[in-house]
This record gives sequence, C-alpha cells and structure tokens, in this order.
Amino acid sequence: MKQKLFGIITILVALTLLSATPGKVHTLGDSTMAPYDEAATVTRGWGMYFGQFLTNGWTSINYARGGRDTYGGYNELWQTAKRQVKAGDYVIIQFAHNDEKNDGMDGYALQAYYNSIGNTNAAAAVDLRGTVPSTTYKQNLSKIVDEVEALGAHPLLVAPVCRSYFADSTIRRNGKHDLGDKFSILTETGIKENQSVPANDHTMDYPYHMQQLAIERNIPFIDLTTATAELYERYGDTKCHEYLFDGEGSTHFNSTGALLVARKCAELMKAQGILSDNIVLPTDLSINPSEADLGEAYKGQTLQKEFTLNGFGLSPEEGTVSMEASEGVSLSFDKKEWQSQLTSSYTASTLVKTFYAQLTLSKNGVTEGTITVKQGDKSIVVPIKATAIVLEGGTEVNAYWRLEKNDGYELTGPAEVIPESWTGMYVQRYSNPNANTVWPDWTGYDATRKTQRNLLIGDAWPANEIDDNPQRYIQWGIKPANGMTLTIDEISLFVCGCGGNGMCSHIYYSTDNFETRTTIFEMKKMPANNMQYVETKPVIKLEEGQELLVRVYPWYNGAATGKTICLSDLRIHGMATDATNTPEGILGDVNGDELVNISDVVLLVEYILNVDNPSFIKDNADINRDNTINISDVTQLVNIILESD
Repeated sequence: MKQKLFGIITILVALTLLSATPGKVHTLGDSTMAPYDEAATVTRGWGMYFGQFLTNGWTSINYARGGRDTYGGYNELWQTAKRQVKAGDYVIIQFAHNDEKNDGMDGYALQAYYNSIGNTNAAAAVDLRGTVPSTTYKQNLSKIVDEVEALGAHPLLVAPVCRSYFADSTIRRNGKHDLGDKFSILTETGIKENQSVPANDHTMDYPYHMQQLAIERNIPFIDLTTATAELYERYGDTKCHEYLFDGEGSTHFNSTGALLVARKCAELMKAQGILSDNIVLPTDLSINPSEADLGEAYKGQTLQKEFTLNGFGLSPEEGTVSMEASEGVSLSFDKKEWQSQLTSSYTASTLVKTFYAQLTLSKNGVTEGTITVKQGDKSIVVPIKATAIVLEGGTEVNAYWRLEKNDGYELTGPAEVIPESWTGMYVQRYSNPNANTVWPDWTGYDATRKTQRNLLIGDAWPANEIDDNPQRYIQWGIKPANGMTLTIDEISLFVCGCGGNGMCSHIYYSTDNFETRTTIFEMKKMPANNMQYVETKPVIKLEEGQELLVRVYPWYNGAATGKTICLSDLRIHGMATDATNTPEGILGDVNGDELVNISDVVLLVEYILNVDNPSFIKDNADINRDNTINISDVTQLVNIILESD
C-alpha cells in the first residue's frame, strides 16, 4: 500500500508547487483575441501572443472565442475562466465587435418585442447577440468586473481593437466601434432605423461606455481602440490589409497583426504601471516559442509548428536573419515549399516574420531536432521534438453517420454514440445538393449521392456575420462504454455549401463540453456544391464518462435565403481498452491549482483502503461549499492513512 501512497504523494506535491507559482493573466474576448489552429487557418487572435511579453513566471490563459458578445462573455467564457482565477491574477476583458449586432439594439429585448406583437417567426430568427452601449453592454461588463474583484483578482477593461474601415487615410467612426452614424433604436412603439447622432455624441460609442465604467469603478482602462487606429493609419489602407490582416476582410489578424497588437497591449499596460515588473518588451531578436514540443501523433504522420521571429531595435538598421534546421526538420514561410534553410530580410531595425517547421515521425518514440536562428553575431538555438505512438491491443471502434436519408448511425465496438443534434438549425431535407456537385476524385462519388442539407431556424441568413454564432451549430459525439477507455485516432466528414458561394464554417472537437476546443476545419466562401473533405488524426484519450463532441458552426457571407450547409459521411474511429483505476486518474480532476473535488477524494481513499464511502474524511478535512477540498487537507488525509499503516 505504501508504494501506492508514494505515487499519490508525488502528485500532491506537484500540485502544491503549482499553487505557489506566479500569477496568471486571463483573457476574455471575441474572435480578434481568440486562439486559432495554425494548421487550419492563417487567422490569429492577439490573445495567442500576449504571453510572449510576460516574464518572471507569469503566464497567460486565453479564453476568448469567436462570435461572443458581452452576454456570451459573462454567461460562457467567464463561467469557464473563473474556476481558474485566483487572488492576485489579472483578467483582461475585451468585447464590442459582436455587441454591435442588431444595429446597436439588445438581442434579447428585440426578441421579446417580436414575441409581444405576435411575430414568432421574426422572434425565432433574432440573433440574440447584441447590446446597447449605455445599458446592457455596461451591465454585462460590470457583472464580470464584480466577480473578478470578488475573487481578489484585478479586472482590466481593454477597448476593442478597430476594424480597418478606412475613409481616405483615417479609420471611420464605425471602425472604432461608434455606431453614431447609423444605428437602430427599439422603442415602445417599434423599431426606429437609420438613426444618427453628431460625432461628439457618444451615445452609441462602445469604447466610450467601457471607459466610463472603468472610471466609475476605479479600474484600469487600456485604450486599444485608439492604439490600433493609430497603428492601422501608419500603415495606410492597402498595406494595413496586406501586412496585418488575414485576407478575409477588415477584422481578423494574421500572425504579424496579432503579434503587434499583443505587444501594444503589453506596452500600454506597462506604461500604466500594470504588471510593469512582469512585462518585457524585447528590443532585440527573439523567437517564439523558444522551444517546441509538437506533441503526439502516429508513426508516419508529419507535424507542423508555427514560429514567430521578432526583432525591434536591430543593428544594423537593414540586414538579414537566417534559419537553419537540423536533419529531419524542414522549414517554410508558406507551408508549401519546404527546405532546410530560410533567409528573411528586415528594414528600419524591425522584423516580424512567421515561419513554420515540420517534422515527420519516421520512428516510434521521440524524434528531436533543432532550429538555429542567426543575425549578425547573434545566434539562437530552438530545440524541437515530437513523439510517435502506436495504437496496439484493444477493440476497434467505428461510428459512422451516412446522412443520406436520416440521421441514423452505425456503431461497432464498445462505445456509446451521442446522436446528431441541432441548435438554432434543422434538417431541410436529404437530397443531392445539385446536379453539378463535385466530390474529390478519390471518392468515386458522383452528383447523385445524397447528403443532409441543413438550414438555420428562420431560413434567412443575416447580414454582417463574420464568425461563429454560438447559438447555431450541429453536433455529434461519442464516449467509451462503461469500464472502457477510448483512444480516438480519426475524425472525418464531407461539408459544402449549396445555393451560393458564400457559405462559411468552422468545425471543432472538444473533450470538455466546449469549454475548450480544437479547430479541424475553417473555410470561408466555400465554392457552391464543391464537397470539402475534412480529416484529422488526433491522439485523444477518453476515460470512462468523458465525451468527444464534434460541432459544425455555419454562417453565410451576407444576407441570404435558401442557402444550406450540406454534410455527409461523418466518421469517428478509435480503439477501446479496459479502463484501469489509477491514483493518477483519480486525482486528474483538479479545479485550479489547489482544489480537488470531494468525490475524487472519496474515490482516492476507497482505492487506498479498499472500503466504501470512508466516513473519516469529513472528520479530518474542511469541505468547501462547492464540494472541493484543499490539497493541503488531502495531504493530511494521506498522512493519517500512512500513520495508521
């Protein structure tokens, strides 16, 4: 028994050490801040890079998600984040892009209005995102601020980054999130459209009302709206879109734009004395990440990793930086041409450059290599590694949805399927999308193959959508059968838009009910009736009771009717093995850095003593209101057991 206990104590010590580490910066926001999968898209959120500018052990956790307004910020993102926030941490709060839905009217109020006049179809079609700057926007922000402060943490209100909407050489009013030139008002007698107020009237100015809240609450305000407007205007309209944005409009960044915005936020915080000793603004050549673990994959797969070269104040003012990879590692600027060496020039003593490394797993176990970066007499060596695994033993599991005439599925192996479901959507019909449907040649399929055609409730795709609507998606899933562990090694499906070239979609998977998610597909303006094959080969281990969920989030580029998203041949594949109760598994459900669920402690003690529902737990530990126990009390319980042994 003592051998078991030594392993448990090791885990507890590690968790206790974690609780003594420096604080964290938690970022809440929308798609301009959100994390993106570098293998699926060129779009980047500035929250992905903010941690590069933290030092002395401080780290950043990015909870931002595309399509979220302050309602989603409070009800979804903050509810996830607050379980990890500790006293002394900082919480950055940036919203407004999606609060502008419904032309500045509140989505819930608008839906209630339509219901009150009996227009249930219009009510069902309302985008519930959207707030009024002076009321519900401020109220939602204030709720987050209240709860951040109640935890002993520090809220930071960060004004939203601009959209690069230019009028000649300056950013337009609506690009700065002031809808004063054109907005709508919901009154007791109905909706008043095409309203306007003078430029000095801040009624519909979201950043202004965020700033007023900061003044009222005596908390910091970081004016990233003004800072990004100045940044964009220095570049000018054409170069701004070319160098800073992702090529899909005027809102979302590429890696260069996201990095510069993250650096600007850190700079503004430091200037206000916020975390000034723990923020570093490099003025020399640096590379991020400084070391890279590409993770696990299956033998024969190729893994990629994105790196950013940053140089500020370089000497000489003009020059080149070279990158050289060791054997087995290859480099690229565009993920198309791969070679062992790259060179990038810079001017004005400044370099911001993205490149990629790739590593093919030709052997089992760990494969290692290096990337050497040189500028003048300066040299940086970046270690890189990846691990190849082999799935052996167990029973094959295969879940397959044909989606030809219904939402039925076929399942083989010890697993349970989570049936297809729709949120804000429904199946319009099952049919061949179009006589001209194009399938990949390797499938052998032709235009007669039927698919599932899905439409949003209300049938009309709204205008001005540029990202996910969190209330609109299609979902499937799988979980292990009782007593089993399931390792997933494939998720695949076909997707396309029908009726026009404007269908857009994101496809994600999650193992924690979408508190976090992984992107497996992103495509905007999909060619009509042209089936896209989506496939990922992840290494996902599901323990008993844990679910893998797959979601498709569609939207359309512009107001439209009659446009559907077509789905076919969804497959989830893996291997199932007998689950094993281990101390590590029992203690795997840890809330934050220093709390363990009481149910897990009961399981732990039952495992050690081989008894049911040990009663001495409540006599020797303080159980919190949320049914958690401090790690120190769990350690005390272990010591009691050791002494009794």
